[in-house]
Amino acid sequence: MAVKKFDIVIYGASSFVGQILTEYLYQHIGLTRKVKWAIAGRSEAKLTELRASLGEGAAKLPIIIADSHDEAGLRDMCERSRVIMSTVGPYALYGELLVKVCAENGNDYCDLTGEAYWIKQMMDRYQKAAKKSGARIVNCCGFDSIPSDLGVHFLQQEGKQRFGKFFNNVKLRVKAMKGGASGGTVASMIEMVVAAKADPELRKQMGNPYILCPEKHRYTIRQTSVKAPVFDEDFQAWVAPFIMEAINARVVLRSNSLLKMAYGKDFSYGEAMLSGQGIKGRLTALGIAGGLGAFAGSLIFDPVRNLMQKYVLPKPGEGPSLQDQLNGYFDICLHGRNKKGQQLIVQVTGDRDPGYGCTAKMLGQAGLCLAFDLSAEDKAGGFWTPATAMGDLLVERLSNHAGMTFETMELEQ
Repeated sequence: MAVKKFDIVIYGASSFVGQILTEYLYQHIGLTRKVKWAIAGRSEAKLTELRASLGEGAAKLPIIIADSHDEAGLRDMCERSRVIMSTVGPYALYGELLVKVCAENGNDYCDLTGEAYWIKQMMDRYQKAAKKSGARIVNCCGFDSIPSDLGVHFLQQEGKQRFGKFFNNVKLRVKAMKGGASGGTVASMIEMVVAAKADPELRKQMGNPYILCPEKHRYTIRQTSVKAPVFDEDFQAWVAPFIMEAINARVVLRSNSLLKMAYGKDFSYGEAMLSGQGIKGRLTALGIAGGLGAFAGSLIFDPVRNLMQKYVLPKPGEGPSLQDQLNGYFDICLHGRNKKGQQLIVQVTGDRDPGYGCTAKMLGQAGLCLAFDLSAEDKAGGFWTPATAMGDLLVERLSNHAGMTFETMELEQ
């Protein structure tokens, strides 16, 4: 591409997570000639207010006005930029036109979507254009699904180095997690429920664990997931369903397919939450499963969902307080087992609220990685996952600049 005015642009900077990302990037890279960046969105007033909140030193931070439904405005933004980081969700409502323009214009792009059915639609519609232009489109660059996807990548590299082969069975377990939900995330979940209710075929697609894999993906096994309390022999603890498995597992399975089934055609992957041992652990798992079931049920029925949106759930633009973000964290483990029975556990941690504090840093580093660590020769245009697009490069960035850790935990073999 020709020389661009901006290396990276935060699109949707005035959204809840966009504000966190803007502040993080300003603190992390400031305003220097080395990294040229801008904030963008539809409201000049909100963007100006955001810039002012950063302090007098940010007065020269460029602002770009572009509405998510204005193709001309989005195209103008993209023609001046190399990498677009989008925080504008629900992506099924507001994200397609930007993906289209990036794919056609050759912009690298990353976002925070957890909407697998929307990603599938975007791949079907714009994969050819992205390949032709050289645009690298990388979805799911937040808590869904970087810890899962890069965690599996890190685990597999360690397994290959130690045992000479990849693990064909991997499972992720959430040890501990503290954080809140924002109105944007809730809005995305509601949009998925509404879309599924309105379209039986779409509902069927959403239930397919291989929805993001090529039609001829070559998997030979049926994936299973934790839907009720189960005792996990490997962790010697009870586990409960983990709501984010619905997107994370699909991203990880796509990574294996993009790697030409390097982990095996019989590669299996699943996620769950550790709830403890004994009777207490089982009761905790039952409580988690029951709570998730009740929440999902409340979203299905229109009158209940409408009441919850009005009186209970956070509104778009609302989310955890700064103190809650700083006090938040996540601690997950990934267990791998190969066909010889050899095992390894990897621990992945983050030092902020997973959905917002950590997510903003993940997206920021993903955007910087696309802008400065990958050449056109390193990775061709098309739709990629975080692991297959950036792999070790992003692991290193997140470890050095985003408060995340990727570490092996020794096991007796």
